[in-house]
Amino acid sequence: MISKIDHIGVAVKSIEEARKFWEETMGLKVTGIEEVAEQKVKTAFLPLGESEVELLESTDPNGAIAKFIEKKGEGIQHVAFRVENIEEVLAKLKAQGVRLIDEKPRIGAGGAKIAFLHPKATFGTLVELCQRD
Repeated sequence: MISKIDHIGVAVKSIEEARKFWEETMGLKVTGIEEVAEQKVKTAFLPLGESEVELLESTDPNGAIAKFIEKKGEGIQHVAFRVENIEEVLAKLKAQGVRLIDEKPRIGAGGAKIAFLHPKATFGTLVELCQRD
């Protein structure tokens, strides 16, 4: 079902400020910055091996990332797992009674199909499923 960790999402107040740390201190490089208007977020991906770190900056004070930072501060917001067939995985999880935020995938950064599982079903961790074709 899951093939690997696709990325780890890190909520930040400013991608430009956080980017300095990740690039200058950690030696990673941002490969692109993209706004996902539907999710009220700007993202920056920093590849590392077969996975990536995704920096998430809210573009709206009422967006999910802004609310996360307000409640918990900057930091890890979600873990994304790569799957081959997201629709099949969602159907299987729903049949098992797993609480889903997204019953159908939506399009995320980089054109990936994504869907989130509810943290109450995953012992407090926001889990994203990610299919990249």
